[in-house]
Formats: sequence, C-alpha cells, structure tokens
Amino acid sequence: MDLKRTPLYDFHIANGARMVPFAGWDMPVQYSTGIKAEHLATRNGAGLFDVSHMAQIEISGTGANAFLERLTPTNLSALSEGKVRYSLFLNDTGGVLDDLMITRLGGHLHLVVNAGRTSHDITHLRQNLDANTHINLKEDRALLALQGPDAAQVLNNLDLDLNGFHFMDARRFDLAGIPLVITRSGYTGEDGFEVSIPGESATIIAERFLSTKKITLAGLGARDTLRLEAGLPLWGHELDETITPTTAGLTFALSKKRRDAADFPGAKIILDELARGPTRHLVGLLANGARPVRDGVLLKQDGKDVGIVTSGGFSPSLNRPAALGFVDGSYAEAGTQLTAATKGKETQVTVAKLPLVKHRYFRG
Repeated sequence: MDLKRTPLYDFHIANGARMVPFAGWDMPVQYSTGIKAEHLATRNGAGLFDVSHMAQIEISGTGANAFLERLTPTNLSALSEGKVRYSLFLNDTGGVLDDLMITRLGGHLHLVVNAGRTSHDITHLRQNLDANTHINLKEDRALLALQGPDAAQVLNNLDLDLNGFHFMDARRFDLAGIPLVITRSGYTGEDGFEVSIPGESATIIAERFLSTKKITLAGLGARDTLRLEAGLPLWGHELDETITPTTAGLTFALSKKRRDAADFPGAKIILDELARGPTRHLVGLLANGARPVRDGVLLKQDGKDVGIVTSGGFSPSLNRPAALGFVDGSYAEAGTQLTAATKGKETQVTVAKLPLVKHRYFRG
C-alpha cells in the first residue's frame, strides 16, 4: 500500500528526518539529533512536530451541536466561540471509539481526530448524519504542533499577539500573509500550540518557525515519550472500544450536564462505574532498574495477574524506564510493588501517580 505524505515531506527529508510508516503515512520518527535530544529540547525549550496526518474535520449546520452530542459526552451548547474541548466518541457499551479535540470557531465545530481512526471516524459521522448537519474533511490543511515552555516566545517573536490567549483557547492569526488557526493545548504536558495551515503554505510556516533559531524539529518518537511522561492516552494502547473513560482516567471529559441527563452513548455503564469505581485503573509504572518494560507485558503480584502494560519505554526527563498500564483497583496505589513478566528475567516495577512529569499548561 502506498503511504500518504504530508505537505511537509520534502521539508523533513531536507532536514535529515528518518521516515517510517505510521497509520498509513510516511512520517518522521526522529531527526539527526535523536529522540532523547528532541524530547529534552521540547521539555526545556520548544519542539516542532508535524501532525498533519491527523484529520481535520469541519462540522456545520443548525444541527451540529445536537449531532455531536449524540456521539460524545460533551455539552456542546456550553462550548463558546474560540474555545476547545477534549472529547470522546463512545459506543453503546461505554468504550472509546476515538478521542478528539473539538473547537468552535467561526460558528462551526472543528474536529481533530487520530490518523489511525480517520476512516472509522468519518464513517461513524456519516452514518449518524442528519439533514441539518454537514461534514467537510479538510484534506487541504496541514497541522503543526509547537510545544514547550518557549513555544509562546517563538510566536511572540514572530509578532503573533498572544495577549489573553490561554490553555484550550483558539484564535485566527496571520503570519506572512498566510491565515492560521491556532489552538493552545498540547499532547506533551507542556504549554503548546497547534497550528492549522493551508497545505500549500505549510513549508513556508515551518521554515519561518525554524528561522527563529529557538526550536528543535521533533518526530513521532519524542512525541510518544513526551505523552507517556504526561500520562496522556494513545488510542490502541490506553484507549480502545473496550476501555471506558472511567477506566482510562478521563472522567473530566464527561460534561456535568450530560452526566446528569445520562443521555450519551454508554451512559448507564459509565455512570455505574463512576458510582462504584472502576475495576481497573490507569497508572504510571517506574522500573526498578535499567530495563524498560514494553506494552503487552503482564503485571503480577505473588504470581497473580493483576494488570498489563499498555505503553512502555525510556523516560528522558526522569532518566529511567517508565510505562503506563492498567491494574486491578486494589493494586493502583502509588508505591505498590509489582513484577513485570518480561522475557527472561522478570522486572520489578513501582506503581506511580500520573502524570509522571508535571503538566505545565498555560492557564493564565
């Protein structure tokens, strides 16, 4: 199967990226500096990621709010102009079909969904479409993620006015005559911005960012280690169609009005879990040694299976192996000692509170 390329493919090659297949796309996993350096540059300065493989979808029409509320647990009527919400597509058993960002801008709802779930999500949306709602897949857009404590200064240096622009805000900007839509959120736990750009102008904007000499180009490898440290879920690992928001620690995505009305997909199951507590919990895991634990490894205590690793690797910020995983409720307390059933010699791990590295979003 031919891999898709983002509008920044030639830019990546010119800057020494190592490209790999990811969710049907040819994407940069790292540049010449390497994953660890890109990770630490983002934590301590600013990293620039191409995330154009993620789908951008516009929902419009008089029925847009009601339409999306039938598929998510979000109170869309409370989402005001220029604001962003994290949300979830749920199935009737409370499982997560995908997680997504929803922004209201220009009177329309704008979604960003995961690359590996784009086909599924588009089908899901269209199957539930009504006559008062319209869907537009914005295939002509690129998306950059500028992340890190210096990200705001990079934009300020480019004369973009961030006054009053806080976490989970969205605004239109203009840079070099190119219209941008920028949101302020981030998948790294750091302050950060997502920059939606006309595809034909993506390279101009990326080079303009690079010209500030204040950013490091970063690939999917660093993006994954950053989100792991931040305790943020990845669909197919910490989220899937059998995992509920309560199990994954995402109850904040359940709007109070929707919880009270119990009118979202899977509401009965999810609300029952909320009332009694989930049987499994998403936790951080720190290996007691130099050996990393990987996803799929079983977690045990006294020979009993008590959980599973969902994401694992090395944490550059903590300078030690780290992981995420689900454990039975009685083993979820920070400090609990477990054994990871790695091949060969078993690895001792300690349950840790999430996030493993503190979030530093700019809330104003």
